[in-house]
Amino acid sequence: MLISKTHYDVPSKLATNGQPIRIFVISPSIPDYPHAKFPGVVVFSEIYQVTGPVERFAGQIASHGYVVACPSSYHEFQGPEAIPYDTEGTDRGNRFKIEKEVAAYDEDATLTIDLLTSLPNCNGRIAATGMCLGGHLAFRAAFDPRVLASVCFFGTDIHSATLGKGKKDDSLIRVRKGDLTGKGELVMIFGKQDTHVPREGRDLIRKELEDANVTATFIEVQAQHAFIRDESSKGRWDAALTRSLFTFLLEVFERTAGRDLGPRSNLKTEIAHVC
Repeated sequence: MLISKTHYDVPSKLATNGQPIRIFVISPSIPDYPHAKFPGVVVFSEIYQVTGPVERFAGQIASHGYVVACPSSYHEFQGPEAIPYDTEGTDRGNRFKIEKEVAAYDEDATLTIDLLTSLPNCNGRIAATGMCLGGHLAFRAAFDPRVLASVCFFGTDIHSATLGKGKKDDSLIRVRKGDLTGKGELVMIFGKQDTHVPREGRDLIRKELEDANVTATFIEVQAQHAFIRDESSKGRWDAALTRSLFTFLLEVFERTAGRDLGPRSNLKTEIAHVC
């Protein structure tokens, strides 16, 4: 499926500098069907904003029949341009990550979902995904009842609760409160050699999700951090593994956002013990 690209500058109430958030939108393009509607997907980026790898990842999703929106996470601090994958860029992105208020991250997600649901080519059924910082933001997006599924790659800082200014990250606190229980489907994907989210952190996230009865799938693979980044991966990109997990992502999105299954029933059924 062909795709087209555009962007929208959306006003933000919480941006202290008054800067709007630029949201890049990649849509399926079917010239013979100008009124076609598709599910929407929010793709949250890493600390480098919407880079080439993020845009290509989003474009692949869009080509499978989704309207994809990529918010520029650091509009309070700079323009929408990508931050370089070098030492200075990494330091800048990590600095912005902890200088931005958690409430501002949440506002960005809300504004992006609002934009998607307002577009004439979106049918209002929304999913989310993201890598690294974006994996954490996709996790938080799952608190929005409009998000039917979130596929989170790496989920940086969820275990340590260190996202945002003043370390007021309440992601796991909200899980304990039940804010994800009975909501959409959650998928957590980690590399077992990821130094950003060690085993203890992964175990904590899994325990919190299971204790709260969240509908979640937990995947750990033999890979390092950011193994889905196809540029400047610092020797970590695993193309074959990325392809396999992208197929899994599409299955989840098609089954949730891509299908209208009606209201969810929370009736518990006993699983038969059969061979």
